[in-house]
Amino acid sequence: MTTPNVDLDGTALPAGAAPTPAQTGGAGRSRRNLLARAWELLAVPVGAIILAMVVGSIVILASELIVGKPLDFALPINAYVALFQGAFGSFNAWVSTFMSAAPLMLAGLAVGVGLKAGLFNIGAQGQFLIGALCAAGVGGMVSGMSPILAIPLAVLAGALGGLAYGFIPGALKAYTGAHEVVTTIMLNYIAIFILAYLVSGPLRAEGATFARTADVGNAVFPILLGRNGHLGILMAIAAIPACWWLLWRAVLGFEIRTVGANPEAARYAGIRARRIIVLTMALCGMLAGLAGTGEVLGVVGYLPAAFATTVGFDAIAVALLGRANPFGIFFAAILFGGMRAGAGAMQVQAGVPSELVGVLQGVILLFLAADVIVRKVFRIRRARVGLEELGTVTRSYGEQTAR
Repeated sequence: MTTPNVDLDGTALPAGAAPTPAQTGGAGRSRRNLLARAWELLAVPVGAIILAMVVGSIVILASELIVGKPLDFALPINAYVALFQGAFGSFNAWVSTFMSAAPLMLAGLAVGVGLKAGLFNIGAQGQFLIGALCAAGVGGMVSGMSPILAIPLAVLAGALGGLAYGFIPGALKAYTGAHEVVTTIMLNYIAIFILAYLVSGPLRAEGATFARTADVGNAVFPILLGRNGHLGILMAIAAIPACWWLLWRAVLGFEIRTVGANPEAARYAGIRARRIIVLTMALCGMLAGLAGTGEVLGVVGYLPAAFATTVGFDAIAVALLGRANPFGIFFAAILFGGMRAGAGAMQVQAGVPSELVGVLQGVILLFLAADVIVRKVFRIRRARVGLEELGTVTRSYGEQTAR
């Protein structure tokens, strides 16, 4: 028995007949619609990156003039080539890029998931530090145990520490109307001083020449790829599809997006907005805490009292560049991680200070916020005006709390 020849809408065709162009036009329209949607999502971020590179070139040339060096218009090109080669020019460069991108993926998700719920989580920095502190403390205590037990215990401690620190602004938002932007900024500073106090006092390693925790010992992440590709990279990559599934396939994700899109409609539909706000901020804190956990267990091996990092703030730019979509955050984190990994090569090969990377990242964020400039420069018409979730920043205090 042969299968009948049918066109795309299921209509049977005569034997031996091929579908007509009109009948196959649906597939072409679907592809065009998909490409148009992709362009709408990518146009502004790509334009922001290009404009940031132009601004970076101007900064490079201007700095050369200021110090009295002859003008070399090829210097920006050489700098960007060296930056690219340092980030993606070899297998070890790719591993270093992913190692730098791993905490940005997790912290970027901590911001992006919050945006989907209409919450602007600026507290990823504090949640990152508390997660790192808990992982370092527990890692030091279980350092002599088998890695099979020590690693999960330290990871669990870091995740729970970040979760608890994210729960605080979520509960304040849900039950008192305190704006999460204000509370998370304040909690960032509190986290810095909590870390400094505990590491300088109760958690300080005996005999250490400076204030730091004990080595995590057997709780350290094993190296899986190249020179420094640790287990935390896989943990961060696995979080990307997990968060995508949560947001677009799970009931909880639907409730998160509904509360973020229209809190009043969500309440009318029977969704408990307070519960969703608290759960979302706790989840965001857990993701940021895991980012800090990966840095301690996979890179440093202990936690100093003055742990300087900008991961929590860079995560905001990563989330915005990735349009608060988990897969977009993945590629944005790779871009920012590549900049970090290639900064040294740029400084050595082209003589351009590695601090230029910070300038590029800041300018990218600037153009994402002022996306009207990007759309006018590149005459982008069919593009989304901007992240709809960013409207939460201007909402009144307590607007999203359940009554």
